[in-house]
Amino acid sequence: MENTSRRRFLQTAGTGAAALALSARSSPAAANERIVVGLIGPGGMGTNHLKGLLARKNVEVAYVCEPDQKRLAAAAKLVETKSKKTPRAVKDMRQVYDDRQVDAVFIATPDHWHAPAAILALDAGKNVYVEKPMTHNIREGRLLADAVKRSGKLLQVGTQSRSTACVQEAMQRIREGEIGDILVAKSWNSQLRRSIGKTKPGKPPDYLDYDLWIGPAPMVAYRSNMLPGIWRWWRDFGAGDIGNDGVHDIDVTVWGLGVTTHPTRVTCLGGKYFFDDDQQWPDTQYAIYEYPVEGKPAIRKQLIFEQRIWSPYVQEGYENGAAFYGTEGMLIIGHSNGWKLYGKRNKLIAERTGGADLAAHHQNFFDCVRGDKKQLNADVTAGHLSASLCHLANISARVGRVLHFDPSTEQILNDPEAAPMVRRKYRDGHWAVPKGV
Repeated sequence: MENTSRRRFLQTAGTGAAALALSARSSPAAANERIVVGLIGPGGMGTNHLKGLLARKNVEVAYVCEPDQKRLAAAAKLVETKSKKTPRAVKDMRQVYDDRQVDAVFIATPDHWHAPAAILALDAGKNVYVEKPMTHNIREGRLLADAVKRSGKLLQVGTQSRSTACVQEAMQRIREGEIGDILVAKSWNSQLRRSIGKTKPGKPPDYLDYDLWIGPAPMVAYRSNMLPGIWRWWRDFGAGDIGNDGVHDIDVTVWGLGVTTHPTRVTCLGGKYFFDDDQQWPDTQYAIYEYPVEGKPAIRKQLIFEQRIWSPYVQEGYENGAAFYGTEGMLIIGHSNGWKLYGKRNKLIAERTGGADLAAHHQNFFDCVRGDKKQLNADVTAGHLSASLCHLANISARVGRVLHFDPSTEQILNDPEAAPMVRRKYRDGHWAVPKGV
């Protein structure tokens, strides 16, 4: 039953909302005291973080870290231009972690580096903001939760809807029962991606330290359609678009559905239905997750995820979003557009517009680092639950059958083919391989 599974999950994690607040204590800084930050991975989404950090008072970007020398130089120049200070530009994150003056790091690397880099940072005494999905595989989520607990430091996941006022209001309305009891919720990722083409192994460009970029993942030959950014379509480095854009909407759906543990049954049909290229993850997916209801063993809740990355058409009014189906109404929310709440007979009761607020998410993180607030909006537990749904759907799609999952042990049951997929293979002897894998 969910109550037993939930207790075991939180006891094992040590990182439920209450446990995290008690165990992850940062060193409070005065409101006017400078917080020194290092940014790991300043390209792509990392550039957005960098611009936001440079716009803040009392935050100093002391390091930018990147194995691509062109991106590294561009990031250092941006810091110099905006702050009139020269950051240390390094390619090895260990140089950032070794500096005791660094209070926090922002990690916006490819997915395969998220958990290993965050664990190293926590163990080095740094507070961490890590991009979504929090992990490359399910096992890494448990290892990250353990690292937060033993380090006493903070970890915020880059699912910024959790700090967006518009979304928070929608979740509050759900909590207050405005649409009744919710037994089914759905999220979707519908947009048009591009083909990545087909390539053959080649030589990495001279400006890229490819060995450092690969990190703890197994060494594979460089391909021109593998980076930058395109790594998310390769199994060794990403989780597909379900782990890229899809996890944002999955995370909101988990939040609104009110589930606090993993599902017990998962199924996903999906594959490459549209693109004829080197992508290894599905371009089309339909996943269903089933949760027991605490104290009601005969009742289940259901979360559904749909993905079509070849179809740029709005669904229920929003390109990417989530829907909550209640006994007294329905709430539809877009990832960056707002929401509409309907009552009986489809009567529009309330609506609001507004996009995701990255600045507010940064603010929540820094407020907790300073000790002004005690609760992160997207803590390690939230990140683990949502990322695990992406990984479970991908596993189910690969093996082509229903998975039975034990939330307390975080193991797939009675399936010798699928069970090992909760972990990944790492490069033998690499310095960033997490302990306990």
